[in-house]
Amino acid sequence: VQLQASGGGLVQAGDSLRLACAVSGRTSSYYDMGWFRQAPGKEREFVAGINWRSGTTYYADSVKGRFTISRENARNSVYLQMNSLKPEDTAVYYCAGKDRAWGMTTVSAYDYWGQGTLVTVSS
Repeated sequence: VQLQASGGGLVQAGDSLRLACAVSGRTSSYYDMGWFRQAPGKEREFVAGINWRSGTTYYADSVKGRFTISRENARNSVYLQMNSLKPEDTAVYYCAGKDRAWGMTTVSAYDYWGQGTLVTVSS
């Protein structure tokens, strides 16, 4: 089981980026997929999540209305469209997957993690 995140980069405030997460392995066993981020000196935090089968989505309050998570089952991929980026969105972004039904927003609930992709938003 592997998760490969990509799409990070350096952008200016107000710009957009689209992150992608390629999922390999037994994707049918995944219950939820999530995007998390970790800024320097801070704990990893939940950004957005999606139920793999139903497509139901969840967002952190800080990104609601600006970020959109989606999945493409045929490509075994999950995406995070980030619009109206702010300097405080600067972080390493990780995609993650879990088999259990609970803990959509909980770091410890996720068993599988990608390597992270850096997003830097300049003011």
